[in-house]
Amino acid sequence: MHGLNPPQRQAVLHVDGPLLVLAGAGSGKTRVIVEKIAHLVASGRMPARRIAAITFTNKSAREMRERVARRLKGDAGEGLTICTFHALGLKLLQIEHARLGLKRGFSIFDAEDSAAQIKDLLPPGSKPDAIEAAKALVARAKNAGLSPQQAADVAASVREREAAALYARYQQRLATFNAVDFDDLIRLPVQLLESDPDCVAAWRERIGYLLVDECQDTNDAQYRLLKALAGPRGDFTCVGDDDQSIYAWRGANPENLLQLGQDYPALRVIKLEQNYRCSNRVLRAANALIANNPHAHPKTLWSGNADGERIRVWECKDVAHEAEKVAAEIQFQAQKHAAPWSDFCVLFRGNHQSRALEKALQLLRVPYHLSGGTAFLDRGEVKDAMAWLRLVANPDDDAAFLRAVASPSRGVGGTTLAKLAELAQHAHLPLARAAESIALLKQLPARAGNALQEFAGIVRGLRADAAKLAPTDLVRKLNERSGLLAMLRAQCKDEAQFQARRRNLDELADWFDGGRNAGPGDLAAALALLSHADKGEAGNQVRLMSLHAAKGLEFRYVFIVGVEDGNLPHEASLEEGRLDEERRLLYVGITRAKEALWLSHAREAQRWGERLRLAPSRFLDELPAAELQRDGADPVADAQRKAERASAGFAAIRELLGS
Repeated sequence: MHGLNPPQRQAVLHVDGPLLVLAGAGSGKTRVIVEKIAHLVASGRMPARRIAAITFTNKSAREMRERVARRLKGDAGEGLTICTFHALGLKLLQIEHARLGLKRGFSIFDAEDSAAQIKDLLPPGSKPDAIEAAKALVARAKNAGLSPQQAADVAASVREREAAALYARYQQRLATFNAVDFDDLIRLPVQLLESDPDCVAAWRERIGYLLVDECQDTNDAQYRLLKALAGPRGDFTCVGDDDQSIYAWRGANPENLLQLGQDYPALRVIKLEQNYRCSNRVLRAANALIANNPHAHPKTLWSGNADGERIRVWECKDVAHEAEKVAAEIQFQAQKHAAPWSDFCVLFRGNHQSRALEKALQLLRVPYHLSGGTAFLDRGEVKDAMAWLRLVANPDDDAAFLRAVASPSRGVGGTTLAKLAELAQHAHLPLARAAESIALLKQLPARAGNALQEFAGIVRGLRADAAKLAPTDLVRKLNERSGLLAMLRAQCKDEAQFQARRRNLDELADWFDGGRNAGPGDLAAALALLSHADKGEAGNQVRLMSLHAAKGLEFRYVFIVGVEDGNLPHEASLEEGRLDEERRLLYVGITRAKEALWLSHAREAQRWGERLRLAPSRFLDELPAAELQRDGADPVADAQRKAERASAGFAAIRELLGS
């Protein structure tokens, strides 16, 4: 524990009873979790196989595993569990599937599969907004840990009662497909652990000590899962920061930090307030901003770092001027400090704000990486291959069958598939099994029947291959045998485009490398848990990303654009008087900056053909004036900066002419 500060050391050594570690931004919380795992193992308090550390993203779980592996020598860490909430829920379901009426090899529906089923259960012609709203209501009930019956019991309006009825039909459909959706990976384990004393006792024996990272981001179902596994004794360490709770829109409930104290009266609270990331000037501004929010456990971040430069606040004419100014400043700072592009990050409230920034950076030939582009797992050819793999793993997965049979197209249209579904329903068979029935295929047009018979033969052959091939080899064979590669070649206009899309399928196969002992069903389930953000990491490029996506990251130089009322805080939050989370969002953005921070806002914007006057964000007035450098407030400093940039510009021109 060399190098730990006193509160960090206290958090590591406290192993008797429940503990909440309030870890401020940049306060070394991951190191505390890693050291606590090492202490539990080295002291003999708990073997690694009975310790579970839960994170919210696959990336953070992977990084934590790597750090623990460096900390524990030999086989001391054998059997240790470090994973996401959903991965833990999946593991429980795979072991206890029979108790919940699931068959081995069940499928996991992704968001697109779920939306397709919801759409099919709604009245014909339902608009996309209505489909999305219905899906959101079902997800909200699941994130609250409610069963369909419980959702119906608490429904307080006609809309909620209709949603509860839809939820019940949707679950029946999932059961027919031997499938669960992503939200079920938490809800079903909670349902089982809360209703089966033998099962919960077995899992408390399996997991003797629990560590939960980012506890402020848990939803109600995740909190109930934590409580069920920890039991009344509460052998756990929860690490969180109520000031960084920015995911209420997806069900996160920061009140869970308060609920811990009510459910566990012996809860000890330790605050980590020393920040190892930011300059003191940045921290003073962040502290002043967040002090306007209510706090059950107030804390004040401090740092041993230097004060650093004052925070620049720019008023720009419009978003184009703002983007040009940001791009020019990035170019200037990179030259001045010989800094790599990856030291710079531009943050914004909404992804639509990236367009002007991209244009400005392109004009200056500054390389950038935009987070949140087309996710790898959302690429068409990858989703096609995944559908085939799911069908190989689970013949009951009708959603996978419908996608696979159309990828590539084999002359089986919607009318034929509807007839096949009708025949399958009467025969009490899933679609894939119906496609293997000669008797049923004879009732279809000959051409379609032959195509389906050929398709079923390919799936059957791949299922046989799955028993003897390494998973990565199975995926490569599937890409060939299914006809997906041939389909791509036919679709692509040139060889370069074909090779680019083929690389996506090769990369998908590479993801399975190393899982030689797992069956395709397990692999498909594991792949469904992969976060879209886990692939496509940026290289030496300026990072463009939303404030929500920036949590957990840090950069030497940070620009936050669009700091206007109606944008940050968002218009909906202003109308509803919900400013606390918007303030936390800006707090998260400010505390990403290690050395220098710029905040910018535009005076006007073009919307619906009109020029609208914009007001600076009210949050700017909550920042200490002494820490800010506003345009025009210090003419001497402004003139010095202008001369410095002009000199740098002439130097760049001379260098260009000289070369």
